[in-house]
Amino acid sequence: MNEILVISILLLLITFSAIKILREYERGVIFLLGKYYKVKGPGLIIVIPGIQKMVKVSLRTVVMDVPPQDIITKDNVTVKVNAVVYFRVIDPRKAIIEVEDFLYATSQLSQTTLRSILGQSTLDDLLSNREEINNHLQRVIDDQTEPWGVKVANVEVKNVDLPQEMQRALAKQAEAERERRAKVIHSLGEFEAAEKIGDAADIINAHPPALQLRFLQTMQDVSVDKSTTTFFPIPLELFGPFLKEQMAKKEKDNPGTA
Repeated sequence: MNEILVISILLLLITFSAIKILREYERGVIFLLGKYYKVKGPGLIIVIPGIQKMVKVSLRTVVMDVPPQDIITKDNVTVKVNAVVYFRVIDPRKAIIEVEDFLYATSQLSQTTLRSILGQSTLDDLLSNREEINNHLQRVIDDQTEPWGVKVANVEVKNVDLPQEMQRALAKQAEAERERRAKVIHSLGEFEAAEKIGDAADIINAHPPALQLRFLQTMQDVSVDKSTTTFFPIPLELFGPFLKEQMAKKEKDNPGTA
C-alpha cells in the first residue's frame, strides 16, 4: 500500500513537472535527448522530464543601452557617445542554437559597430545628420544579427559629449554665424529701404504737388506734440507758385523791364 502511494506521488510530481505554461510573448525551444525538436507555445505544453529540455525565449522588444564609447571622428575629434538599441527575437530556434547568449552578443556587436560607424563620420555629420547615422547603424547591426534570429528595429544615438575646448569652439562658431546672419538681414533691410526711398523720390519728382502734400502732413504730425521744438527746412519748391505769380505781376506792371 505504501509502495503504491509513493509511486502515485512520484507520478503526480512527474506530471506536474512536465506541465509548462508559456505566456503569449514566450516560446519554448524543446530539445529531445540533446537534439533540437521543435518550438512550442504559447499556452500549456508538455515537456517530458529527463528526455526533453525546454529553453524559454521572450519575443518582446528589448531596449538595450549601449554604454558610452570613446570615439575618434574622421576629423580627429575625440567624443564620448552612447546609444540605445531596440531589438527582439523573431526566430527562437536560431536565437538559442546559433549563438550562446543573444543578449550579450547583440550588446557587444552594438558597441563595436557604434565605434566603427561613428569613427567614419565627421563631427558636423554626427551633430547634424543624426537620423541618417541612426539608420545606417540600424541596417549594419540588423544585417549581422539576422543569422541569430534577432531583428534590430531601431538604433538611436542618445548623447554626444564633447571636450570643453571643443564646446567653446562650437559656441564661438555659432556666435559668429548669428552675427553674420544679423549683418546680412540688416544689409537686406537697408537695401530694401533705399529702393523704397528711390521709388518715392521718383514719384515725387513726377508729381511735384505730392511734395507739398507730404510737407503739410509732416507739419501736422509734428504739431501734435506741443512740448517739442522742431527745426526743419522749408523746401523752396513750396514758394514756386508764389514766385511765379509775383514775377508775372511785376512784368505786367513794368512791361518795359522785360
